[in-house]
Amino acid sequence: MKNENSPFFCPKSPFDHAEMMRTLFPLTERYPAAELSYLGSTVLDRTIPMIKIGSGRREVLYVGAHHGMEWITAAILTAFLKELCERADRTGRVEGLDWQEFCAIHTLYVIPMLNPDGVEYQIHGIDQNHPLSERVLAMNGGSEDFSHWQANARGVDLNHNYDAGFADYKKLESEAGIFGGAPTRYSGEAPESEPEVRLLCDFIRYHSNLRGVITLHTQGEEIFYRSGGKVPTGSGIIARRLSELCGYRLSEAEGAASYGGLTDWCVRACSLPSFTLECGRGKNPLPITDFFPIYTGIRKALFRFPFLV
Repeated sequence: MKNENSPFFCPKSPFDHAEMMRTLFPLTERYPAAELSYLGSTVLDRTIPMIKIGSGRREVLYVGAHHGMEWITAAILTAFLKELCERADRTGRVEGLDWQEFCAIHTLYVIPMLNPDGVEYQIHGIDQNHPLSERVLAMNGGSEDFSHWQANARGVDLNHNYDAGFADYKKLESEAGIFGGAPTRYSGEAPESEPEVRLLCDFIRYHSNLRGVITLHTQGEEIFYRSGGKVPTGSGIIARRLSELCGYRLSEAEGAASYGGLTDWCVRACSLPSFTLECGRGKNPLPITDFFPIYTGIRKALFRFPFLV
């Protein structure tokens, strides 16, 4: 679907797993350079699609929708993929570089929606036939309103499930009265306890040529790239350039937000330049009407990132 006044892909309703797949299937069929595969499956056996473009040694990774309420980030990355393929097909070039040359130098991996189960809960809720219905309702305080659900299918906040200050975060978690599955902020029984996080960590460990990672979250119009006092070589320069391209300010996470995230793990455990873009402003979940201004605001950063790392 397109906005009548826009050349870009522009969804008109909350972007769930089914809608994402309905967009990705024809995209990869039309453009052979975009290869569809799967990182794996979620707790509820939903597929986690991954698009690969190019075969070069300069590898970069984009990840969206760690959180159920942040499904708009999956739509943003899908729009990026669609525009990238359409521009290459129409002009034969990307950011001034011949498309064939671009694909020979770069490899882009894009995982639009890491947490499709959480997105499904947030948009559609659960019904009585859900295999974990009693447990999930209990985690949600007995409420059938899942509009503020962030976690995965079994109540683990995926962006606290990485092995980056996990033990320290557990102390904050208990001080906040969180001792088990919940709509948000529960980190799980152990680092990488959740299949979504374990699969992604294994992917990153296996791909030794990765030069950088972008993770999209909402909201705040900020960029995070430090963790635990560590900054991988070159990250500061890249972060400043990303800030110039999208207008987001450079920030440093504080409190609970500074533990257990993908950027934290990439920086601390892998010394891999990694950048969290907190997209848009307002209150999560951001409305679908925010999609177009968010995407047009950060698209230059998404297109230029492979050239920066």
